Amino acid sequence: MSERKIALVTGGSRGIGRAICVKLAKDGADIVFNYQSGAEAAEQTKKLCEEARVLAVRADVANPEDCNRLISEAAAFGNGRIDILVNNAGITRDNLLGRMKNEEMDAVLDVNVKGSFYMMRGVSKLMLRQKSGCIVNMSSVVGVLGNAGQVNYAASKAAVIGMTKSLARELASRHISVNAVAPGMIETDMTGVMSESVREKVLESIPFRHMGKPEDIANVVAFLAGEGGSYITGQVLCVDGGMAI
Repeated sequence: MSERKIALVTGGSRGIGRAICVKLAKDGADIVFNYQSGAEAAEQTKKLCEEARVLAVRADVANPEDCNRLISEAAAFGNGRIDILVNNAGITRDNLLGRMKNEEMDAVLDVNVKGSFYMMRGVSKLMLRQKSGCIVNMSSVVGVLGNAGQVNYAASKAAVIGMTKSLARELASRHISVNAVAPGMIETDMTGVMSESVREKVLESIPFRHMGKPEDIANVVAFLAGEGGSYITGQVLCVDGGMAI
């Protein structure tokens, strides 16, 4: 990035979100990210983005009012601009379909689908006035392939792909790109609690035979948000070690 842009990253206090914040900061963006809990983790992200100005905002992306406030604070921080939006915040509530509660379905859709919708709706209005911008949505290989015990999560991540492709068509005439990244199995707090037997089974499903790192996802997001991705829109990039082959 030739000049400092303003990047808004949801769920930036840890894991993949933190890696994205750090990478975009190194590439020349100033960072705004939200977190719902874990103020200490948010402070750690801020320290790691040492090259940038950073604003951390406590907000729940499942709440439309919180999303509007987050966008307003980000725009104020950027003197009226938001150049990059990364919809990274997401949750899982895994269960077999026959045992899945309504609340487990609703919670996942509220964060993963509605949260991304609220953020895209608000930020795209700003980008339309700017006639420029980049939106990157976090899907998942599960949204491409499906996975037993994750009907709610798979539905949410497939919905993210549909929203990505549709919004890409809406915004292309203003040179605003909208793409999705679909991570596979990534070394995070979530995968760190796997038993050894489950871990071995997962590795067997990955042609590369190892999990990815948060930085692998961050590098692809930075590519899409930078000059190298300027002619790419409406695409889904699977970063999964070959799982979706």
